[in-house]
Amino acid sequence: MLGPIVAAGIAILIVITLMNTARIVPQKSAFVVERLGKYSRTLKAGFHILTPFLDRVAYKHSMKEVAVDVPPQMCITKDNIAVEVDGVLYLQVTDPVKASYGIENFLFASTQLSQTTMRSEIGKLELDKTFEERDSINHAIIAAVDKASDPWGVKITRYEIKNIHPPQTVRDALEKQMRAEREKRATIAESEGERQARINVAEGAKQEAIKSSEGEKTKRINEAEGLSEEIKMVATATAEGIRAIAAAIQEPGGEDAVNPRVAEQYIGEFGKLAKESNTMIIPSNLSEVGSMVAAATSLIKKTS
Repeated sequence: MLGPIVAAGIAILIVITLMNTARIVPQKSAFVVERLGKYSRTLKAGFHILTPFLDRVAYKHSMKEVAVDVPPQMCITKDNIAVEVDGVLYLQVTDPVKASYGIENFLFASTQLSQTTMRSEIGKLELDKTFEERDSINHAIIAAVDKASDPWGVKITRYEIKNIHPPQTVRDALEKQMRAEREKRATIAESEGERQARINVAEGAKQEAIKSSEGEKTKRINEAEGLSEEIKMVATATAEGIRAIAAAIQEPGGEDAVNPRVAEQYIGEFGKLAKESNTMIIPSNLSEVGSMVAAATSLIKKTS
C-alpha cells in the first residue's frame, strides 16, 4: 500500500521540481537568476532550465519603454506664484542587473527625482515664461534624471509636462490681460482698415483729377486744332474767292459786272446799319457811293 503512495509523491515532487526549474522568458523581458542568494546570470527571451533547489528567479524586468505618471505637485515660480504641475516620464531598462541591484525601486526614484528637478526648473522662471519654456524644462529634467539613473541601468527617453495650473486669481488676471490684448489688436486692425480706405479714396480722387485734366487738355488741343483747320480752310476759301473775282474782273466786261454788285452790297450793309441803330451817319454827298465802289474795285484789282 505504501509503494503506490510513495511513487505518487515522488511523481508529484518531480513535477513540482520541473515546474520550478523550467522557465519561459517572454520577448522583450529579462529574468535575473540568483544561485544561493548571489547573482548567477540573466535569462533572455526563450526556454531555460534552472538548477533545482539552487537557482531562483529573483527579479523580472520588462525591456520595453515604460510611461510613468508623475503626480501633481506645487511649484513656486520666480515671481512667487504657486502653480500645480504634473507630467509623464518615459524610461527603459537597459541593464537588468543594475536595475536589480543598483537601487531598490528605480521607478519610484526616477519619479521623485523628476519632481525635485521640476520644482528647481520652475523656480528659475516667471509665471509667463513657464508656459513658453516647456521644451527647455522638459530637456532639463531629462538631462538631470538620465544622469542620475545611469548607475541604475535605466535610460530616461522623454519627459512631458501635462498641465500647469496657476491659482484661480491668476487665471482671472490672465484672462483679462488676453481679452485686453485681443481688443487692442481689433482696434488696431480697424484703424488700419479705415486708414487704408481713406488712402484708397484719396488715391482714386487723385487719379480721377489726373484723368479729368488730361481729358480737358486733350479736348482743348482738339478744339484748337479744329479751329486752326477752320481758319485755314476759311482763309483758303476766301483767297480762292478773291482770286476768282479778280480773274473775272480781268475778263472783258468783268469790271462792269462787279461795280453793280459792290454797290448793291454797300447799300445793303448801309440799310442794316439804319435798322440796328437810331443814330446814323449819312454821307454829305450821296454821289460818294460811286467813289466807294470804284475804290473797292481798285482794291480787288490790286489784290489779284
